[in-house]
Amino acid sequence: MTDTYRLLDADPAAGPLADEILLAPAAREPVACLWTAAPGLVVPRTYAARPGFAAVQADFAARGCPIHVRQSGGGVVPQGPGILNLSLAQVFAGRPLDHSEAFYRHLCALIGDTLAAFGIETRAQAVEGSFCDGRYNLAVPSPTRKIAGTAQVWRRIPGHAPDRHVGLVHALILVQGDPAELTARANALEAALGSARRYDADRTETLDRLLPPAERPDFPAALKARLQETLRTRLPLPATTPARPRPEP
Repeated sequence: MTDTYRLLDADPAAGPLADEILLAPAAREPVACLWTAAPGLVVPRTYAARPGFAAVQADFAARGCPIHVRQSGGGVVPQGPGILNLSLAQVFAGRPLDHSEAFYRHLCALIGDTLAAFGIETRAQAVEGSFCDGRYNLAVPSPTRKIAGTAQVWRRIPGHAPDRHVGLVHALILVQGDPAELTARANALEAALGSARRYDADRTETLDRLLPPAERPDFPAALKARLQETLRTRLPLPATTPARPRPEP
């Protein structure tokens, strides 16, 4: 097993689901992937189970906004050229529950340390009203706005002990773009599915809007290069960890 993450190239044909290629090689060594996808939306499998989803999916695709169904959890998220995706995958021993929070914190720290080099302060927290809200969003303060969302998926490793799993943790980083347009896309899907849920554009922010105008054009490439360098030097998490105490009966 390598000491750091091996960075794999994303398959452009896989679009926003490109990180699913990590699940197999992660059984051998820690791997990572950085990529962008064409405009569209990504939803967890719970959305695909909603009544009328297939018809809504076909309608959105016809309008140039394909909807992809991912294996990990979370909620509806937009994709597009201004959004950078980062996924990490590695082997763990024991229950996924024993590792899931540490894996989220590991990913958030990796991104947060990278953004600190650009003078952007972040912290992991929920941001009520943002799309795909969760405890391990990355947010900027004053006022609090979400700049990245996270999700996980876990798989047993065929042919290995039943307590051996590959964990994959993903971040969607809002690098460039208009938060109002990104949020409107998510809201349009909720409306089309008959859901009353709506998201607030003021609860999200794109990173380039936090920088001086002169720095914005070069920022996406600089951020990607800095993340790549961080991945080359950041150690993966230990494969084992002390088990959580089980609750008393």
